[in-house]
Formats: sequence, structure tokens, C-alpha cells
Amino acid sequence: MGDAAHEASGTTTAGTPLTGNPATDYSVALLSAFVRSGVTDIVVSPGSRSQALALVAAELERSGSVRLHVRIDERVSGFLALGLARESGAPAVVITTSGTATANLHPAVLEAHESGIPLIVLTSDRPDELRGIRANQTTRQPGLYAEAARWEIDVPAPEGSDDELEAASEIGRAAVRTAVGADSADPGPVHINLGLREPLSVAVAELPPIERGSLPVTAGVGAIGRTAFEPADGPRTIVVAGADAGEAAEAFARAGGFPLLAEVSSGAHFGPNLVVAYRELLHDEAFGGRVERAVVFGHPTLSREIPALLMRDDVEVIVVAPRGAQAYNPGHRARIVGEAIAPASVDLRSPEVRGWVGSWVFASRRLREAAELAADAGAAAPDVAKARSFAPADALAFAKAELAAVRAPITRPLLAEALWRYTWPHDRLVFGASRLIRDADRIVPGKKLRVHANRGLAGIDGTIATAVGIAIASQAAAETAGKPAGVTRLLLGDLALLHDVGSLLFGEGERRPHLQVVVGNDGGGTIFDALEVAATAPEEAFRRVLYTPQQVDIAALAAAYGWDHRVVRTKGELDQALSAPPAGVSIVEVPLER
Repeated sequence: MGDAAHEASGTTTAGTPLTGNPATDYSVALLSAFVRSGVTDIVVSPGSRSQALALVAAELERSGSVRLHVRIDERVSGFLALGLARESGAPAVVITTSGTATANLHPAVLEAHESGIPLIVLTSDRPDELRGIRANQTTRQPGLYAEAARWEIDVPAPEGSDDELEAASEIGRAAVRTAVGADSADPGPVHINLGLREPLSVAVAELPPIERGSLPVTAGVGAIGRTAFEPADGPRTIVVAGADAGEAAEAFARAGGFPLLAEVSSGAHFGPNLVVAYRELLHDEAFGGRVERAVVFGHPTLSREIPALLMRDDVEVIVVAPRGAQAYNPGHRARIVGEAIAPASVDLRSPEVRGWVGSWVFASRRLREAAELAADAGAAAPDVAKARSFAPADALAFAKAELAAVRAPITRPLLAEALWRYTWPHDRLVFGASRLIRDADRIVPGKKLRVHANRGLAGIDGTIATAVGIAIASQAAAETAGKPAGVTRLLLGDLALLHDVGSLLFGEGERRPHLQVVVGNDGGGTIFDALEVAATAPEEAFRRVLYTPQQVDIAALAAAYGWDHRVVRTKGELDQALSAPPAGVSIVEVPLER
């Protein structure tokens, strides 16, 4: 059936009106299939070759079928889509034009690949006759993302044939299923490269609202051939929870009576078995030296002590990886399983179990208390006894001490602890890749929070865009459920902010979520001060190529992009800024010493 017959029929196989323009009709069929498969968000970066897709996405937003987000920078678009998917679990679709636009998505695609985040990349391309002849804005886009894409398809330019629209719908359904790992248990990015031929679009007729379908469910561990693990009694066991481990790690540790060494970005940094000071204890022969088995959830990235433990010949390593073709295995000898079942025979009241887990938990608490006392040494801590005294001198001394505490300068640990303290379960906390996430990991107490961090590759790129996506998705979900929407806070360093400064731009009509960006500004990359070479490298060379000092006026930057901005220098000012964040998007700048 040709174009004339299409026009006569008047509708696609999905029941939406036809325009007679192959690019537009194909775009309607493809994007509608995404919605019917459970997609809620589409991100567009504008371009000529992708105009049909962009205009159809706008019409789908008008009809109430999707949320549309527009960003001029494709790298920002990629990480915004990543953040939306990271929070919601549903793949976001990101649409670009051809050429370098497609390459700018690569960092987000790689992070999605390594973190197992569902993502659908829809790149526009020239038709076959314009490829390989140096046509403008044309490069080899098929295969661009290589092994990072779970599935890739290069779709020839639509011509209006009778089977194209059903094929488009099938591609849309298959893309969503593959992205969430419905058949493979290996969620991640999918790449659809769509050739488009002129005329590139026509006006889109009003589309009726499309009923969003249920998102396919990620396949169980049987799809990747991994078995369940139930530990036998005997070996002294600890549980390690890395990034995105989730609550299963805490539940397993608690049910088995095992110490829980949970990173701050694990989603398991809570519970009675939590060991905050795990680094120090792993160096202690009375603790780390006695470990005989480690059960690992998630992707540990925040310490050197954890991989060192897992590489020891005398430690049995069990890695729980219910999804993903890859699994964390630094010693190349771990047993990879799909599920960990707490031992049915364990007696949590037995002296052996209580003694093992209790020794770790109480030693960790003592270490943290000692560290806090050392940090407070030299500071005039308020004397509570004087607060109760009726003597004027005592009342004055207490007031002075209290004022001094409020005026205390902000350190990195104090900053990390404050953000943790002011974040509640209905909020979201996002960490950038900097010294600050490691400071938080060392000190913050257990609390059940939804924490995000791009630890798949632990890069600084796209940090703000990711947080914007997380904020939009979480707050939209709360509103849909009729619950109060919390605030999303992002803690990052100054270089991470500057690297992703384009994400501060919100175009006209774009959603501005309740997002508070807290930047620890120490004037450069102080994370590199921890490198061994920092002690021996020429100071000027180190300063220029690693520390990379900067003196950007962040207040002016915020004003240029329309963000609220304030500088806080004391504990009291920080508490005030975090306790009452302004509506919309804001930046809290915290000057820090190198």
C-alpha cells in the first residue's frame, strides 16, 4: 500500500491520524509505541534532521501522553534522561539530530551501560544515499556506542510502505523490553539510529491522548543463569554494600547477623548492623584480619580497603548480582550468584553471632565518637550544666559557647554531615564524584534515604543534569501519588559544577524542580591531593595539570542562568540554608580550605 492508500486510510495501525509524510508518520508510530510500553519521559535536543521526532514529541506532550524536556546541549540531554531513568526505573527516550550531536550522548550511554540504567537513544541520520559521500553533518552513526548498547538497530529512511508503521511499533516495543532487561536481566542503553529523508516533516495533527501501558518487568536471575546462595554456618562473614546495592543488602546482613559495611551511595546505609568506620576496622587484625567470607552487593567504589579485602586469598568472596552481564570481581575469583538467602539455621541470639556483629558495630561507634571528640577539640562546646544554672556568669559562658558553635567555620566533614542530617526519606540526595562523597561515607550515621550517585564510571560529567532528572522524576511521582514532594539536594565540588555548567540552563516552559545544589568550593581539584605523586611532583606542574585552580564567580554564573544563590561560611548559615531551601532551583556555595 503506497502513500495514496495511506492517505485514504487516514490512520496508522495504532489508530492515530496519518499525515502522508513518511518521516512524521513513522515518528508518530514509534513514539506512540514507547508510550504504550510504559515510557513517561522524552528528552529532545533540537536539530533539523530530527524535526519530525521533535514535533511529534511536542504533540504527545500537548495530549498529556508524555513529559517532554528540551535541552540545547546533547550531553546535558543524555544525563537528564539518565537521571529520569535512574529515579523512575523507566527508560527515558533522548532524541538528537545527526553528526556530533550523537557523540555528545556517549558519556551518558557509558554511565548507563556500567550502572545498568535503562535508556533509549534515538538518533536521526541521513538516508543511505547520503552516507559515505561527505554529505553535510553526516558520519558513521551505526555502531557508535559499540558494546555499551544492549541492542542497536539502523532503520532505513521510511518511504511510506504498508508495513513500516507496524515495524516502527514493534521496534518501539522491543527497545523498551531490551532497555529494562525484560528478557536478559541486563538493563541498559538501547540505540535506534533512524534514517530520515526530505521532506523531513509536516505539521502534526492533534493526537488523542495515548494510554500509557505497564512497563515490562526486568527478568529474574534465571535469565542470566545465576543461582541462589545460602551461607553455611562457620566462616566469619561480613556484608559489603556498594553503589546501588539496595535494601536487600541490609536485610541480608540483619537476617544473618553479619556486620554491614555499606557505602553511603548503596541504599543500604542504615540498620542495626551498620559499620560506619569500616576502613579503620579493616586495617585492624582483630577485625579485618579475622574476616573469612565477604558477601558483596552492588558496586563498591569509595575505598581502597574493600577491594584489598576481596583480593585476599584467605577470604571467600560471594558477589550477589541479580542483574547485569557484568559483576564486580576485583580478585577474579569471586563466586557470582543471583540471590543471597539468609541462613535459616542462624540463631541471632547466640553468643557467637552477637559477639561477631556486636564487636564491629560497637568498635565503629567508639571510633566515630573519638573522631568527633578530636574534631571538637579546641572548640568551646556549650556546657549543658551551665545552661541550667541560674548564675549570670554561667548563662553568659553558655551563650558565648553556643554562639561560637554557630559561627564555627565549615569543613568538608561538617558539610557532608549537615546535608545528610537535613535530608528526609521523602527527599532525594545526590552525590557528585568528589572528595565530599568520601567524607560522607566515612562519617554519616545510618539513615534510610534514597541516595543517588553516578558510580558506574564515577565521572564528574553530567552531575547537575542527572540531579535535575532525579528531582523531576521523584517530585512528579510524589504528586501523582498525592504525597508531599520533597527536595532534591546535590552535593558536589566546584569543578564538577563548572564541568556541567550547561545544565543550569532551563529554556522557556521547562520544568524547574525543587533542587538545591550545594557546591563545596575549594578552588580546584583537591581530590588529587590524595594521590601518592602529590608528595613528589613539582608543585607548579601539579597545580596546573591536576589541581587546575579556578576563581569563577559562581554568584554571577547563577544569576546569568536564573538560579537563586547564596554563600555560607559558618555552621549556623549552613543550617539555615539547608533547613529552608527556596522554591525552584538554587545554589548554596560553601567556600572550603584546600
